[in-house]
Amino acid sequence: MRANTPAAWDHATCHLELMSGDSFFRQLDGDLYEAAPWTRGPWSPKHQHAGPPSALVAGRLEAMLDEAFRVVRVAVEVTRPVPIGTLRLEHSIRRDGRNVKAMLGRLYDDDGALVMTADALAIREVEVEVDVQPPRMDEARPSDSTAIAFPFFDKEPSYAAAMELLFGRGEFGSGDVMGWMRMRIPLLNGVDPSPLERVMIAADSGNGISQCLPVRDYTFLNPDLTVTLQRPAEGDWVGMAARTDLDGRGVGVADTRLYDERGPIGRGIQTLIVRSRTAPG
Repeated sequence: MRANTPAAWDHATCHLELMSGDSFFRQLDGDLYEAAPWTRGPWSPKHQHAGPPSALVAGRLEAMLDEAFRVVRVAVEVTRPVPIGTLRLEHSIRRDGRNVKAMLGRLYDDDGALVMTADALAIREVEVEVDVQPPRMDEARPSDSTAIAFPFFDKEPSYAAAMELLFGRGEFGSGDVMGWMRMRIPLLNGVDPSPLERVMIAADSGNGISQCLPVRDYTFLNPDLTVTLQRPAEGDWVGMAARTDLDGRGVGVADTRLYDERGPIGRGIQTLIVRSRTAPG
């Protein structure tokens, strides 16, 4: 399959060779993590895309559970731009029930400022004798999709270079697309990402792939991300049937139906702060 990408991305293979053995984060002592340049987002060369740190925190909260419980909801709030540097993660259980557990994670920058919070809800799984009719697959699969490059990233190390992107429907700027993403490198060096981590690192791109405003004129940052899952994702690819809607007064919503290759697995919602690049504030 030939990638439908601009010339700056013609040397993608070189990027893959450079990323051999690399990862989005490297764990230091205890709860300290060092972010790699592959976490870089589109809005500032000093700050991360929110997908990698969201996946990092969600994965560490998930690791607090025993095998009987599964995370079904993660609510992330980005309290300030997450820097590319050393981060400290605090995590705790705030609800410890027989069937429901809730965990809270807080991510701090090197100066001790809070940059992200995440609240995760987990439910104990049991066998229930019901006739389950899973939702049907109603979108193009990765094998039927076309390789695409994010139009607002350059060729330097970034989130876009570390993630593979396909479009099965729509195009950038249309506001309503079907995209597939998978990680080219691990979240943590030498550790296979969990299904939850693969979903979280992709789901924060719902607003990015369903953009409906020109990036040169507007920003549309999301201060939050809420993901709800009815079952774990299977395989490496995470699908996003994403739509962005705006009200014309600086607020928007990106609504993303999440998929694996079997079909729908859940939902992602992002609130958007929409601003003109030329207007004050």
